[in-house]
Amino acid sequence: MTALESPVAAMADLEAWEARETYPEIRSAGAPVFGTAREREEGGWELRPYFCDTAPQGSRDGLGAHFRLTARDAEEAGDEAARDACLRAAERLDWEPLDDMTVLGHRYRVVRAERFIRMGPDGPEPPRPSDPDPAAPGESGKIPDPSVGFVIDTATATGMSEGILKTELLGMVRAAGTVPPDVRADSLRAARTHPGGVLLPPTFMIAEDSEGHWRPESDGTSTTPQAARDGLATHWRGPFFPQLHKLTPELRAEYAAAADRISGERLNEVTVAGVHYRVARVERLVRVGPDGPESPRPSDPDPEPPIKVHVQQLKEQGLWEADEED
Repeated sequence: MTALESPVAAMADLEAWEARETYPEIRSAGAPVFGTAREREEGGWELRPYFCDTAPQGSRDGLGAHFRLTARDAEEAGDEAARDACLRAAERLDWEPLDDMTVLGHRYRVVRAERFIRMGPDGPEPPRPSDPDPAAPGESGKIPDPSVGFVIDTATATGMSEGILKTELLGMVRAAGTVPPDVRADSLRAARTHPGGVLLPPTFMIAEDSEGHWRPESDGTSTTPQAARDGLATHWRGPFFPQLHKLTPELRAEYAAAADRISGERLNEVTVAGVHYRVARVERLVRVGPDGPESPRPSDPDPEPPIKVHVQQLKEQGLWEADEED
C-alpha cells in the first residue's frame, strides 16, 4: 500500500473507503469467472480480451481462436514456422483442456477470479462515481473491456482502501458446510499455494429485490454500468421475457417503459411490477502465487469439453451429421 499520486486514483481510493462504511458486508457474487493472460518479460501477467467466461473452457476456446488469428497473420507475413506453431497450439486446445501453454516464446494461462459484492442495509453497492462508464445508451457494446491490458502484478502499488479490501478477500475461505467438501478443500489449498492477490477492474450485474431478498438477475460480467443497463433493457424488450413471465399487455408496456428509462436515462435502479432492480458493483480478485495467477480449480464447474472432443462424443451418440463438418 502506498500514497497515490493520480487525483483520479486518490478519488477512487476515497470512494472505496466510504464504501466500507455504507456497504460493510462482503458476500460472494456467485461462481468465479475466467479469462486468459500472457506473462510479460518485465514481470506480471497481461490480461487478454475478454475476462468474462463463466467456465474455463470458454477461455481455452478464446485462446485457440487467438492462436488461429496469429497463424493467419504469420502466414500473410511469410513466417511459416510461426504459422505452424500457432496452428499446432490451436489444434491441441481443440482436444485438450490445457490451462498453461507456451507458444512462440510467450507463456499463456487461463486465469481464475473470485467475485464479491458489498452489501449494506439498503442492498448491494451500486456503481461508484469513479467507475468508467463512457458509453451512450445502447452503445455499450462498442466500448473496449477496461480489463484488456491490465497487468496482474502484486508489486504494483495500491491505495490503502484497495490494500485493505484485498487483505480481507484473501482471508476469506469457504466455510465448512456451506459448499461441497471438494470446493472447500480447493479454497483452503489456494490460500496456501496462492497467498497473494490482485483486484481487477470491477464488473457489474443486475440485482433484484423481491420481498426483501436480493438476488442476481444477470451473470455479473458486464464490463461497465451502461453495459449492465443495456443488457437488462434488451432482455425486457426481447420476445422471451414476456413469454417466460406470462406478462399481460399492460405489464409488457410497463417493462418496455422501464427499459427505456434505465438505459436511456442511465439509471442505477428502477422498480417495475413491485420488483426493485439495481446495477450492482462486482469486485474480482485473482489469487497469485510464486508461479503467477491462479488457474481453474478442480472443483470449478467446466461442463463443456474441448470442441473436437465434444464433436466426437456427439458422433458416438449419433447426434452429429456428416454435413455439419463442412
